[in-house]
Amino acid sequence: MSQFISRKSRTVRGRSEGKNSDATAFSFGEPELVQRSEIINMLMCESNGKWYVPPISLHALSKAFRSAVYHESPIRTKVNILVSLFNPHKLLSASDFERFILDYFVLANGYLERVNNRLGGVLALRPMPAKFMRRGVKLDMFYFLKQTSNSDWQWGDREAIEYAPDNVLHLLKPDIDQEIYGVPEYLSALPSAWLNNEATVFRLRYYRNGSHAGVILYLTDATQDTTDVDAIKTAMKQSKGPGNFRNLFIYAPNGKKDGLQVIPMSEIAAKDEFFNIKNVTRDDLLAAHRVPRELMSVAQEGKSSAGDLNKIAKVFYANEITPIIARLDELNKTIGVDVFTFKKYVIDEDAQTAQPN
Repeated sequence: MSQFISRKSRTVRGRSEGKNSDATAFSFGEPELVQRSEIINMLMCESNGKWYVPPISLHALSKAFRSAVYHESPIRTKVNILVSLFNPHKLLSASDFERFILDYFVLANGYLERVNNRLGGVLALRPMPAKFMRRGVKLDMFYFLKQTSNSDWQWGDREAIEYAPDNVLHLLKPDIDQEIYGVPEYLSALPSAWLNNEATVFRLRYYRNGSHAGVILYLTDATQDTTDVDAIKTAMKQSKGPGNFRNLFIYAPNGKKDGLQVIPMSEIAAKDEFFNIKNVTRDDLLAAHRVPRELMSVAQEGKSSAGDLNKIAKVFYANEITPIIARLDELNKTIGVDVFTFKKYVIDEDAQTAQPN
């Protein structure tokens, strides 16, 4: 709407019944902008001379983590399963393992600092925030960026702590474009996460709007006094919250029949599209994370039961959790100690098939 009508009043002169008449139209309220996706700038890993820059903004990934319920919750589900099965080790506690594996799922990179004793043995494994870790031009070197500046620190305007070669263990999700950093598997679903978030925010503003204005008010009755027209404009402006919906008032004296018409716009659109958007984006996100909706207590439309949860959980464990455990076992070989060991995944075989409430 804003592309065709400016914020200022616009007067169009025309003729009706042989007399000059003024048609006045104006609009108000800022249009809602779709969130700009700064994250998918798929560049190769550039170098600043000391370390490589990740191909995707890790800061943007961390912000997107909480953008939608069905983006964060599947990740938490995988983390919780692994933490529940992990056997704490003297080198790595359960809480430290959780921090490490959460970084791995969200940012596709997990880092452990190897703290050695004087004889070269391992004293402890310390998780390092993946958001601030960088891999050196010499690939056995790693840098931790100090959180002291808001400048463009990833390109070298920020101080960094340098770690000795082979003192950092790096677990990453493979990428087809480069082998320096991991890239999340859920990238293709991020637009759905943002759309899900935008739909919720739009709906929230709709209810905060009080009168829920969002209409075209079309007035053609030439008998109206100019003072009355100005009063209508003022009333419409005051009937809405700022920045929620774009309203339009058109005054065309001596126009066609139906001298005063109210044509709703936003209310109909908001009611009709909200649930469709939420459902479609939810399915996109669950498909990207490959977590069955039954394990997240999400009812499937058109079904009277959730199915056999035991079989669903076993298939999910075999397809999604087992490969991660295999990758962690590779770290055991690098460390030289079996730090990552896990309990057997046991499900109560006597559990009843879940029924809806």
